[in-house]
Formats: sequence, structure tokens, C-alpha cells
Amino acid sequence: MSETESTNVQETATKHEQILKYIESLKIGSKISVRKIAEMLGVSEGTAYRAIKEADAIGLVATKERVGTVRVEKKLRDQMDKLTFAEVVNMVDGEVLGGMAGLDKTLNKFVIGAMEQDAMMRYIDPGSLLIVGNRSTAHLGALEQGAGVLITGGFGTSEEVKALADRLELPIISSSYDTFTVASLINRAIYDRLIKKKILLIEDIVPQSMQVYALKAHHTLKDWQRLHEETGHSRFPVVDEWNRVIGMITSKDLIGAEPDQTIDKRMTRGPVTASANTSVAAAAHLMVWEGIELLPIIDMSRKLTGVISRKDVLKAMQHIQRQPQHGETFEDLIWSGFCEEKDGDGHAVFRGTITPQMTNRLGTVSEGVLTVLMTQAAYHAVQDVKKGDLVLDNMASYFIKPVQIDSAVEIRPRIIEVSRKFGKIDVEMHLDGVLVAKAMLTAQVFEP
Repeated sequence: MSETESTNVQETATKHEQILKYIESLKIGSKISVRKIAEMLGVSEGTAYRAIKEADAIGLVATKERVGTVRVEKKLRDQMDKLTFAEVVNMVDGEVLGGMAGLDKTLNKFVIGAMEQDAMMRYIDPGSLLIVGNRSTAHLGALEQGAGVLITGGFGTSEEVKALADRLELPIISSSYDTFTVASLINRAIYDRLIKKKILLIEDIVPQSMQVYALKAHHTLKDWQRLHEETGHSRFPVVDEWNRVIGMITSKDLIGAEPDQTIDKRMTRGPVTASANTSVAAAAHLMVWEGIELLPIIDMSRKLTGVISRKDVLKAMQHIQRQPQHGETFEDLIWSGFCEEKDGDGHAVFRGTITPQMTNRLGTVSEGVLTVLMTQAAYHAVQDVKKGDLVLDNMASYFIKPVQIDSAVEIRPRIIEVSRKFGKIDVEMHLDGVLVAKAMLTAQVFEP
């Protein structure tokens, strides 16, 4: 790369960061456009567009129907279970009748107005959402209590209510759906967010203020030794002049190197990296599968923002295991009806009943459900003898006989082999003593 090309790339990177800082400095609710930012900061529209797309990805801006791109408050991970009024509008195909300025506010709970107004007001707090029909007095009362209103049945409201909503910046939303459908949609959305909140991401375990130690390609063995003495670490990412990761260097790579030999002659090029929104479980799988001890964390521009070690990941997964569960996934719901017992030899046996939700169109248990049941049984059997998490690598399944609805089945997992990193498990499902399904699984084991 020539000196001129190098300067141009560096200037583009600087302008990109300058645009992001400018967007972050704007007031919440400010409108943003590619052309306006390009003119104001003296950059090309292409650079402005890419910066706005990144701002959208990290939660600094949002694109709203009939409004455009606006600066929004960045939602923290610990607020993921809270919905904004704008999200409710999209969810229920609603129309905003008033209080447009309050769409970015979060709602703490929703209240169904199926009672007299005096009784209804006792349940309404600031930040609530009242779900009610065409009752203008209830709409006024909710607004005065600091709550938004969602009117079901496609009804409207009075001009007085709309004016009050605009003045208080509390949304009045109208939806053509009935009250039950609206409540179900919102409840499902909150439930899904609780599940997402439970999934630990890399950004949750890497502090933003973390100091990152790295070397550059022109550094030498002496520089590595100096950094090693300063930090006690033996592995470092290698970055270029724009802080983009280009390699990894470890103590093993430098065996036999001359003191003045440059890092680029010894480093591992094209290292495995991850982004901040990668799940901890995925990072653990990656590190075990690739056999790496240190994982560089990069942003959308491939710039180094942090590192995590295998120890960090396993410590985080221990933390996940100690957390109370929020929200049930389909796997949790399928497995919830099964209980564990021990047979005469002390082996685990899981017993349960095939419910209507587990069946297919023919009234027999779905092959997907059978796979989930046998997988869950295998995981629980391994966890009885070896603490840690497992990630399935391979599974061979055999469905021998159909299993009818309301059948009481038992699942018998048997551990063939478990090592420090891998496990092999054989699983059989029986109905009235007859083999109906069988599976062989191999999985990776993440030790705490």
C-alpha cells in the first residue's frame, strides 16, 4: 500500500469515528439524515451512510415509520425485558393517535381495563400501558396517572385526550385487534426478551474500560518480552496501524527467535476472532474446537476492542448455571414433564408422558420432539457425573416405532465415554418395555 493510500484509509477511519461521536452527542429524538451529516461534517455520503448503519447496529439510532432515522437512548442489556411504546405499536399494527413524542419511553407493565374506572386507576402507575376499549374517561384518567393507552377494537378517542397525550408526551395507540390478542402479543414479546436476557454475551463479561495489550507487526522479541514482564501474559493479538487484528503471537511461536526478529515473521496470521454480541456459549465452543486460549474481540471495522481467555469464558458459564431461569424455551417446555429416577444399578431413568403439544398431524410424537427428549436426557446424565456444559457435535437417531399421544415413556441414557473435552452417550426410549427410539450422541464438554 502506498503512502497516499495509507493516509486515505486512516482519514476515512477517523471520519467514521468522528461521525459516531457526533451522533452520540445529539439529543434523544433528534432526526438524522445521510445528506445532513455529510454536509455538516464534510464527509462523503457513503462514509456517512456506513457510520449511521453502525450507529443503528449498536443502538444509538433507530429508523421509525413515517418519522425517519432518529437518535434514541441506547438500551442496556439489563433493560432488555422492557418494551418501548414504539415497539408495541409495531407489534399490534397500531396507529398513534397522540403523544408521538413519547414513543421511545419504556413501559413497566400493562393493565387490562376490564373494570370500573375507580377500581382501574388503583392498578395504573407511571410507565404503565392501559389496554382498554372506547372509554374516553378511562383514557384521560390513565394519562393523568402517567400511563400510555392502547385502545383495542380499532376505536379512536376524543380530541381532548389527544391534546393531553401530546402535552404529556404519553402515546395513545389504536389497534384493530381485540384485548385478548393484544395482551397475548405483548406478553409473548416480554417473555421472549426474558429468554434473550438469560443468554450471556461477550459484551456482558468484557468491561468497556478494559485495557487491551497488543503488539504490532514491526515489534520484536524484545518488545514481546517487555510486555510479558509488564502483564504476565504470554499471548497477545497483533494489530496493524489502524488497530485491526492481523495475527496472534504466543511464547511457543517465539522459540528460537532472534532478539531483533520482527513479530510478523512468527505470528499466526488470520486468527479466529469474535464480536461483542457473540454468545459466551458460542465463544466457548469456538475456543475448544479450535484449541485456542485467547480470543480477540473486534468491532464492525475489525478493530480490536478487547480479549477474553478460556478461563473468562468458563467462569462466565459457571455464573450462568447459578442464575435463576427467566422465560422458558421450547426445549424447557418439552422437558418439563419428565422426572428423573434411578434404576437398580444406579443409572438415571427419565419418565414422562407424551402431551398433545408434542405430536404431529398423525397424532404420534414428532421426530423433532423425540430428538429433543433424547438430547436432554443425555445432557442430564453427563451432568450427573461431570459438571459443566455440553454442545452437541453429532447425533445419529433411529425411530423404530411410532409413539401415540398420552403414552408414558421412559428414556435410558448410558454414558459410553466422557473425557475432559468430549463425551459419547447412548440413549434409548422405551414404551411398555419395548424399544421405540435410539440415539448415539457425541458432544463437547466445557469444564467449569
